[in-house]
Formats: sequence, structure tokens, C-alpha cells
Amino acid sequence: MPLPHHDGSELYVSNRAPKLGEKINLKIRVPKKDSVKNVYIRILQDGEPVTYPLKKSRSTSVENWWQVSVEIVSPITNYRFLLRDGKNFRWLNAAGVFARDVVDHFDFKITAHHDAPSWLRTAIFYQIFPDRFAKSGVARKLPEWAIPRKWNDIPALNQKEVSQEFYGGDFGGVEEKLDHLSSLGVNAIYFTPIFASGSNHRYDASSFEEADPLLGGDEALIKLRKSAQKNGIRVMSDLTTNHCGLGHPWIQEALKNPRSEKREFFYWTKKSKWGYIGWWNVQSLPKLNFSSKKLRQLLWEGEKSIVRRWLREPFGMSGWRIDVGNMTGRYYGDNFNREIARGIREAMHEANPDAWLVAENADFFAEDLDGFGWHGTMNYNGFTKPIWYWLNGEDEKVRDSFGMPAPLPKIDGAAMSEMMQQFAAGIPWRSLIASMILLGSHDRARFHTVVKKDSQKNIAGVTLLMSYPGVPSIFAGDEIGLEGNWGENGRRTIDWDHPEKWNSELLFDYIELIKIRKESHALAHGGIRWIHVGKDSLAYLRESKKESVLVYVSRKGIREKIDLTPYGYSIKKTLFGPTASGKALTINAKNAVGGLWLLS
Repeated sequence: MPLPHHDGSELYVSNRAPKLGEKINLKIRVPKKDSVKNVYIRILQDGEPVTYPLKKSRSTSVENWWQVSVEIVSPITNYRFLLRDGKNFRWLNAAGVFARDVVDHFDFKITAHHDAPSWLRTAIFYQIFPDRFAKSGVARKLPEWAIPRKWNDIPALNQKEVSQEFYGGDFGGVEEKLDHLSSLGVNAIYFTPIFASGSNHRYDASSFEEADPLLGGDEALIKLRKSAQKNGIRVMSDLTTNHCGLGHPWIQEALKNPRSEKREFFYWTKKSKWGYIGWWNVQSLPKLNFSSKKLRQLLWEGEKSIVRRWLREPFGMSGWRIDVGNMTGRYYGDNFNREIARGIREAMHEANPDAWLVAENADFFAEDLDGFGWHGTMNYNGFTKPIWYWLNGEDEKVRDSFGMPAPLPKIDGAAMSEMMQQFAAGIPWRSLIASMILLGSHDRARFHTVVKKDSQKNIAGVTLLMSYPGVPSIFAGDEIGLEGNWGENGRRTIDWDHPEKWNSELLFDYIELIKIRKESHALAHGGIRWIHVGKDSLAYLRESKKESVLVYVSRKGIREKIDLTPYGYSIKKTLFGPTASGKALTINAKNAVGGLWLLS
């Protein structure tokens, strides 16, 4: 039986980014068979819980809609709904419906602050590790650190050489392959770091002022960005606010001159054999100390700061992904993290209000995603991990890479959905939909390896990627079935000369699902209602003001029936997957399934 439901999408919230003092309308839907007689909202106003009654606003054959108008008086407003039936009561909050008292942590949340860019609703990102995607053939003098590799060599030949292996991908190579991105359907590129550095991964920047000459430098980047823009493709990159590289002038000057003002940019201790603190005790990554006002000026506060400069012409970047955003500004007793996140957010809004700020945030602290700092996070905890754990093919060579000191776990559908829903319930809806969702990245094993090269399981994962709330991101090469059992081993090149070796079936399905994701109003703007969770399968509804879509996935062959009658729907059209019609979805499959159906 359906449950009472509310989320932060347009069906239920009239404005998810109101101004202080503005009134907004909030709605919930309650099945007609539910025994509820009265509905109230419990909302925190200036920190004090206040209750207001809801009124029935409309009815359908299967449900009643209740509505209330409330004034937003706090920057962050918590609220939940009280469902009364005589002496009995239940709470509806972001985690579900409970016949007991609940804590405020899982309340619904409204943030009175400017929202994430609207273009994110239909964005499909393509993550490119610059050294490995494509090369233009321009000969360049290699630095001392580089160990040249042939284009089709498998990376990570030697653990000690992982940051030195050099394949020669560059901006010119990416520009030449924009037709591949366009044919795939992606409309945004996310580059891992592009700054000059002392490694292939470039997370050890030796400069934040220029694009790496090994990639073609500023001129090639600007040319690529303009070509991408003509093809309807945005470009953004990676920024390390937590640390710089040992080759950076800041740390070099600080090491050479004990009286330099740059000394205050870093942490110094006699416990370190280098004298300064390296992030995770890595010598090449000096950790930045944001007690320094000068450092803040250089990074984001100043008009010509690093954060602002790259968002403006001629570079025209569409945003920043912040590396280890959860650790930035945190060191022992120091915690400048929220100040930094909010400062960068406001600087970006001033320089380019249409730019996206997404952090690699391990999400140990839900308040990091309160809507005032990072627009969103790379959603590993609430998307990637549960899907990996549910779909994994139990290949012992796959490294977890999520901090679990054991082989990749195996969980059932209930555990998977609980992980996803619990993460979503702890943050504002707007932070969830502005978070990057991904099946893999340059830091992880390849998803095709995780599912043990099972293409049907892979497509089940891609179906989730293109239908779940958030901003989908594809790691370059995942669409053709590249493999790799851990981060560096997965940073493989694409064999452009032999496309016959690609997984063409997987590529075709990626193209179809991307097209559906971009064209569907429900997938771009809708909420989410979970309607079925089994051990090996699950289904949810994505519903907006214009349409509703049913999503179903299974991890193996299965026979089952999902009755849509209680929800008042019937299947109008098969968008992807097994053909179906009528008031029930009937699955009779020999392999894993991924499917989407337009409802009426």
C-alpha cells in the first residue's frame, strides 16, 4: 500500500530557494485508504517548533492532497508533518513515516539562499582524466618525473610509478573527440586537475595560474572550451583547496625564507621531517592553513583570485569540483571548512552566478551540505557505494576503495535502498539534486569490472544513474566497457584506432538512456517515491508536474509483478527495457533488467 509522501520537488514545494520573509506552499499526498483525519506541519521558526494545520486541496481516485502556506523566517528551516487519527499519531519526515517520535536531523529542510544553476537539471557530465582520454600528437618535452608509456599500455605496471606514468593526452586530443561526446549525448565535461604540476594526476599543483603546458596550456584550453561551447558542451575542472604541490611557489618561498609571508599559508611542526604538514603525511602535498587572510584573498576573496579568474572569460569554466572538500580547512583544532565553502560559494556567485560548486565530500557531516556552501557533493555514500554493494560480481581483485578493510561487500536490495534513502534524508532536497551521481571515477575501480563484465548488470546500474535524483557523471570509457580493478588501474586510455573492440551493446544503451534522461521532465524535475524493494529488484516513481516515470531494476533474472493500481497509474509507453502496458509491470527475465516506462 502507498504511504503518505512529501519531498522537496516541485509537486510538493512551491519554492525550494525562497527569501527570508517569503511564504511558500507545502503539500503532502495521503492515500485515500489511509486512516488519517488531520494533518499538521511542525516547523521550526527562529528555532522554536510551531504547528499549523493543513487543509485538503484536492482529491484523486486514489489519494488526497493536503496543503499549508508558511512563512520562511530562518536561513535553514526544518519541518515535518504530523498525521493524526484520533489518539494515534505518525510523523512523516524525510526518512519516512514513523508511529513514534523522531529527531530533527531527518526533518525536511528549506534553505533561504540562492539555488544551484538551473542547467544542472538536464546536465550529463563526462569525467576526463586529461592524460588518458585522447592526444593530439603534438610533441612536447617531457619533465623529469614522466615515464613515457605507449597509448594502449595498461596503467599501474608498477605501484611505485603510478603518478609518473605518462600517456600524453591533451586538450587538443579532447577537442578532436568532441564528436564522440556529442554522439553520446553528454553536454558537460568535468576535467580532473588541469594545472601545471609534478605528476600525471595533477593534484599536486605547482601553479594555479596556468593550465599545464603538457596539456597545451592556456591557449589550447581556451580553444577547447570555445569549441565545446559551440557543441553545447560546458567545461569545468578540479581545484585542490586542501593543499598545493611541493613545486608550488608558495611552499618553495616559505621553505627558502623563514620570514616570508607565505609561511602562514602552511602548518609547521618539528614532528615532520620536512618541517611542514603534508596532507595524509605525503611530502608532495603541503596542507594549506586558512587562518591566513592573505591565502583566502588569493584563493577566492580577491577580485583576481584563483576561484574567480577561471570562471570568467577567456577561460569561461562552468564551475569547480573541490578535491577532498570535507578535509579542506580542518586540522586538529582548526575548522574553517564552512567558512571556506561559503566563501567560495559567494565568490563564484559574484563572478559567475551560473557556475556549479560540487565537493568531493565524504559526508561525515550532513551540515556541510546545508545549501550555503557546496551546492552538492560527489554522491559516493548515497549512490555509488550502495549500487556497487548490490550489483558487485564478487571479483576478489576489485578493491573497495571506500575505506572498507575487506573485500567489496554484498548487500540485498533493502540495504541498498536504505543506504540511498538515509543519505538523502539528512540533507536538503536541493543539495541532493545538485550532487554528482556516478558509477565510477578516476579514483575507483571500473564499474564494468565491479559487475564482473556482466553487461546486463552494468545496464541496470546505468539505468539507476540516468534516473536517480542528481547530476549524472560518466567516467570516460565506461560507456565502452573499459576495465580496471582499482583507481590507477582503471585510468585506461580509449583505443580510438580499434572501435570494433568497444562494447557496442553497452555504448548503444548508454546513448539511449542519456537521451531519455535529457528529454524527460520527470527525471529532470521530479521527486522520488520508492514503491517496491526486494532482495534482487527495486522500483521507484519519478513524478513531476508534467509527467511520471516508473523505474525498475533487477540484478538477476527474475519473475515478478509490480501493481500500479494503488498509485493510480497505468503504463503508457516503454521508454527503455522490456515492453509493457496496462496497470501492472510484469517482468519475466533471464538476466538483470533495467527499464523505464512513461505512465498515464
